Amino acid sequence: MIAENTQTQMRKGILEYCVLSIIARGEIYASDIIAELRSAKLLVVEGTLYPLLTRLKNNGLLSYNWVESTSGPPRKYYTITEDGKGILSQLDQTWQELAYAVGISQKGANS
Repeated sequence: MIAENTQTQMRKGILEYCVLSIIARGEIYASDIIAELRSAKLLVVEGTLYPLLTRLKNNGLLSYNWVESTSGPPRKYYTITEDGKGILSQLDQTWQELAYAVGISQKGANS
């Protein structure tokens, strides 16, 4: 139970970083973001993703445009802004530092 709670918190902690990373690769629809996150074992539901996308958009890190769909209503496609790219760069650096620190601590534990 304790491990599951910690795992959930770890996933939540990197979700924003992962979403920005996915969107930075190019314009993308929310359902495709969810599919990528699920394939990476970051189980996400629409109720988690949409508020995050709204917050990132309101903070100026994302923008979106509506694209007509042949199979239903128009779809909202997200892109990263220049500010978003700057934040993503900072998060990339933080991720590298964390990965390094974890690697060091694991080597120490195995010595």
